[in-house]
Amino acid sequence: MPGTTHEVLTTPAAGTKVAPIYHYSDEQQAQLQALREYTDSLTLPTTDPYHPWEVRWLGKPDTIPRYMRAAKWNSADAQKRIKATIEWRRDFKPDLIPPEEVRIESETGKIILNGFDRDGRPIIYMRPGRENTETGPRQLRHLVWCLERAKDLMPPGQESLVIIVDYKSTTLRTNPSISVARKVLHILQQHYVETLGRALVVNLPMLLSFFYKGISPFLDPVTRDKMRFNPDLHELIPPSHLDSDFGGEFAYEFEPKSYWDQIVAACDIAPDGTRVEKTDEEAKAPSVVSEETQETNNINEKTQS
Repeated sequence: MPGTTHEVLTTPAAGTKVAPIYHYSDEQQAQLQALREYTDSLTLPTTDPYHPWEVRWLGKPDTIPRYMRAAKWNSADAQKRIKATIEWRRDFKPDLIPPEEVRIESETGKIILNGFDRDGRPIIYMRPGRENTETGPRQLRHLVWCLERAKDLMPPGQESLVIIVDYKSTTLRTNPSISVARKVLHILQQHYVETLGRALVVNLPMLLSFFYKGISPFLDPVTRDKMRFNPDLHELIPPSHLDSDFGGEFAYEFEPKSYWDQIVAACDIAPDGTRVEKTDEEAKAPSVVSEETQETNNINEKTQS
């Protein structure tokens, strides 16, 4: 096994094919367009400072399709869901959280973004045993910051992520309370719809099995279906991206400053939470896109035309 590294993996393994790829019928594309027109009628006035960020989120290729799929193509339900998220984002402003506001929450590596699964989904590792702060709003803001960074790192065509919850060394004191878990589930299930690709729980001691029984009533069927306990991670994640803690070849050693600096740089986050403006040369730099990813891009473009 190679020596340890502080390098964070911010792109999928070579040869990764993004999956799943969604195909929409003419009728579904018409529904997507109708939902897009509905959201256009809800946007803030151009004089509002948050207007550009709202338009940016609504204009992403995956936003409208995710809400329509989550609503199982029920247009009224999709409108209700996306309107609720628009209102939440105006209040929470998840795309404008300054890095320094939540940096302290990352200092022990209790939540880190590192690597991709075999389908090109970014991986968020959660290690409750490394909890280092008191329960409060900043913990949720840090989690949301990490979700937004995972969205930033998704390769073109990918719309979901993987969460691996490692309960090694977790105690009753460090494990989140059920009330905190409920808040996290609410954000994930209501405002990041169709974003959770897999939720993998490993090293869960019997002592904490009651925790999952406690939150079970708050798991919607879609989320529950995506959860796996002690799965074979080798089947889901390429060896070069699987942390050596779980038998992979990626011998990553967490170091708080280098980790944070790499994620902030990879996602082009400015100190105030906005985005770093790229030079003309950087903006024109070509990117390598697989045939499968290009097909996905073409599909998404059709839904916006």
